[in-house]
Amino acid sequence: MLTRRPAAQRGHTRIDWLDSWHTFSFAEYRDPAHMGFRSLRVINEDRVRPGQGFGTHGHEDMEIVTWVLSGALAHRDSLGTGSTIRPGEIQRMSAGTGIRHSEYNASREEEVHFLQIWLLPDRAGLAPGYEQRALDLDARPGAWVLAASRDGRDGSVTIHPDASLWLARLPAGARVAHALAPGRHGWLQVARGALSVNEGAAALAAGDGLAASDERSLEIAASEPSELLLFELA
Repeated sequence: MLTRRPAAQRGHTRIDWLDSWHTFSFAEYRDPAHMGFRSLRVINEDRVRPGQGFGTHGHEDMEIVTWVLSGALAHRDSLGTGSTIRPGEIQRMSAGTGIRHSEYNASREEEVHFLQIWLLPDRAGLAPGYEQRALDLDARPGAWVLAASRDGRDGSVTIHPDASLWLARLPAGARVAHALAPGRHGWLQVARGALSVNEGAAALAAGDGLAASDERSLEIAASEPSELLLFELA
């Protein structure tokens, strides 16, 4: 079964420095029909004005993954980590027993556009942790690149639910597939472009999401240059 989550139906927060779209319920946006999917709890598409950002705040028992689409995001946390995340870099922060952090646009001239993703860990009380890795999606055009996994294989960051995150950049006309084992579920999120899934069973554009359950595979065809994220979930 494929269930589309249209971009225009997401929750929306707009203030002077932030434009944020919420695939699932978040902060003041609450929709009982969209509280998450399996262990995937949050997908926020954020645009932050130059020099602005999220001040220091705390989290517990959450895996937070950030993927920057354009610009640069400056990160600081209570572990002593200070870094800048740029396109092509994946960040994982395990909040665990408690972490405090901030994120700011690292530029005073250009907007930063990124996805922030939260997943529920498979157990509470983990030690807080941080990872950041560079991923060369352009070296494998039209193919999946493993960005996050439970065992940190193939250069991916380590996350603590039974889940994997795959990324791909597809030229127009390219096709890519991903098999789903029995009992596994998928969530496809389109960051850029337009594509169809399973021979036209679903058509997706930028910002759209797609839940997949009881599907043997996802067959994806890009109608224009596209960037997508695929979560494989227990």
